[in-house]
Formats: sequence, structure tokens, C-alpha cells
Amino acid sequence: MITITEEEIKSLNISPNTCVEWVTEAFKIKSECQLPAKVSVHPEGNDFITTMPCLLPSQYHTFGVKVVSRINGNHPALKSDLMLFNSQNGKLNAIVETNWITSMRTGAVATLAIKTLRKSDAKVYSFIGLGNTAHATMRCMLETFKDEHLIVRLFKYKTQAEDFIKDFSQYANVTFNIVNSMQELVQNTDVLVSCITDAQGLLVEDTSWFAPGILLVPIHTRGFQNCDLVFDKVFADDTDHVRNFKYFSQFKSFDEIGNVLKKQSIGRENDQERIISYNIGLGLHDVFYSYQIFKALSKS
Repeated sequence: MITITEEEIKSLNISPNTCVEWVTEAFKIKSECQLPAKVSVHPEGNDFITTMPCLLPSQYHTFGVKVVSRINGNHPALKSDLMLFNSQNGKLNAIVETNWITSMRTGAVATLAIKTLRKSDAKVYSFIGLGNTAHATMRCMLETFKDEHLIVRLFKYKTQAEDFIKDFSQYANVTFNIVNSMQELVQNTDVLVSCITDAQGLLVEDTSWFAPGILLVPIHTRGFQNCDLVFDKVFADDTDHVRNFKYFSQFKSFDEIGNVLKKQSIGRENDQERIISYNIGLGLHDVFYSYQIFKALSKS
């Protein structure tokens, strides 16, 4: 058994494009995996500790279980580790530090959702919550859409927006604007990405602010429950992740994004549909990334 550290993972220089390719491949094998619903416990307030198991298809000979936590006051707020097993003999192959994996697979899934479900002429992308997840999403987007020029609005909070812009100053295919209100952030945007991990109540009470054709990507799900009732379509990475949502039975249309990727379901049908993509996070992606990383490090 080995320990795979975050530094070792970073030494592999895994590109954002590879991250998007891995989550795409993982979605396509999801139906062949054994993927029980994640189980969460809540020590206090909005803190949580979540266990995420997944058995990959037989050709991978791999089972993994990830434990992710969000404890108020921690920096970063999210922390995670994963145990990677050989499913043929039960041997523990590795304990993997998965903070980098969590950020990058989450950003890659958000980017894949945007690529798959955005309107055909999308230009304006808005972000609220500018921590590790937003950075990972922005990295994946700028590489995936490198032939496009993106206009990105950032919600001002302390110095996060200014720091965010500096972090991406090397990219020529993006223009950043900082806004001070949710109305400025939301109105006339084509894609809204929320990366905040904690929200009290609704972030946008007036759903008329969401223009026709908008794609809403609430990565940590909080703050947009009212949109569940009025948006035209809802997609998720897994049905069980949203089955217990208050308004699940009232979604106008629902499917898993993996079915769209496999062309078993229609995603966006026109540029007027308002769509939500709830990608809460699959243990499948963490295990698949860890499998690929373990394989790469074993060869080195």
C-alpha cells in the first residue's frame, strides 16, 4: 500500500483537457458501475462528512471509497481522502489525498455540463464563490473553450475577484468584469456558475432575472431552490442525488447528463430553454481519477 500525496499528483501535470476527458469517459461507464448513493452525517450546523463508494466495471479491477468533509473554519473548507482497492483480491493499493482531485473533477464536470447544455451563442459567464472550485472550473473552461473569447462576471467579495483576475492574467481569451450585486451578476448572463459552499436562503428571489436560454450550474446546490419550479429542464449527475430535493416531483423535465452524453436523451432543444445542471459530485469520478493517477505513478 502506498500513499499518494497531492504533491505527487501535481507532479504529473495533468492538463485541464485530460480532466474533462476523464469525467466524460467516467459518465459513459456509469451504468456499468456499482455506485451506491453517498451517505452524509452532519456534526454541527451545515458541516458534513460524506462517504462516497464506487466499484468500477470489471475490466478496471478497482473499488474506491472517498471521505469528504466540510467543517466551518477549515482552510480550505473542503477536505477529502480516498482508499483505493484492487477489487479482485481486496488489497488496499493506495490512500490518496484527493483535494486536488475533488477540485479538478468538479471543475471538469461543471465545464462538461456547460459545453453540453449551454445555448448556442453563449458569451457571458457569471461566477459567485471564487475559491478552489471556481479556479478549477475556470481553468477547465479556458482550455476547453480556447478558441472562444469569454466574458466573465465575478461577484465581488473582499478581494477575491481581484485575486481571481490576477490568477488568470496569462489567458488572452477572457475578459473579466467585477459586479457588486446579484442583479448585475444574473441579468443578461448566459451561464451562471455558483461555487459557494454555504448559503442561507435564496440567492436570487426574483426568477425573472434569469433570461431565456440561461444555464444555471449550482455546483454545491445551495441557494436556487426556487428555480426548480420554473426552469424548463433539470439535469443531474445522478438521480439519487436530487431525488430528495423538495421540488424533485415538480421538475418540468429531468434526466441525467450521462444519458445526454451517450445520446440516449436530448439535452438542450433550443436557445430559449432555461436549464439547471446539478452536479453534486460522483464518487465514480474520484475513483476513476485515482485509478488513472495510481496507474501513471506505478509506471514512473
